[in-house]
Amino acid sequence: MPFLPDVLDHGLRIVFCGSAVGRVSAERGAYYAGPGNRFWPTLAAIGLTPRQLPPEAFSSLPSYGLGLTDIAKEAAGADHQLPPGSDDPDALRAKILRFAPEVLAFVGKRPAQAYLGRAADYGRQPETLGPTQLFVLPSPSGAARRYWDDSWWHALARLVP
Repeated sequence: MPFLPDVLDHGLRIVFCGSAVGRVSAERGAYYAGPGNRFWPTLAAIGLTPRQLPPEAFSSLPSYGLGLTDIAKEAAGADHQLPPGSDDPDALRAKILRFAPEVLAFVGKRPAQAYLGRAADYGRQPETLGPTQLFVLPSPSGAARRYWDDSWWHALARLVP
């Protein structure tokens, strides 16, 4: 199963960090490509992209000041399918310190908890990573539909105009 490359660059406003690429996304070779995933429609709805981009356009995100990564780059599947030890918080830390986006936005509580080593509520976190603010968003996955609340996504967009 192929895994997706990071989409990182210097000068980004927001880097979104998920747990790991999902099965459908890995098969399609595109981030957040699963059925019912709200990631791409939400980026447009909150004004971070001028229109809804297709998942296959993920490599164009730096032109909008956005980037993508996952905390588990060597695994794929739903959160409950990820093997123990697949998270690599040290690698994530090194990438974010290198590229220094304004905000690292965790796409769901699981990747935030894996990085922070503690439970995390939605919203801005008290910690920073160098100059980078940390923010936790509800997962846009169709599997997490019952927890969906786009108000946190709107709050993120207001944080980094």
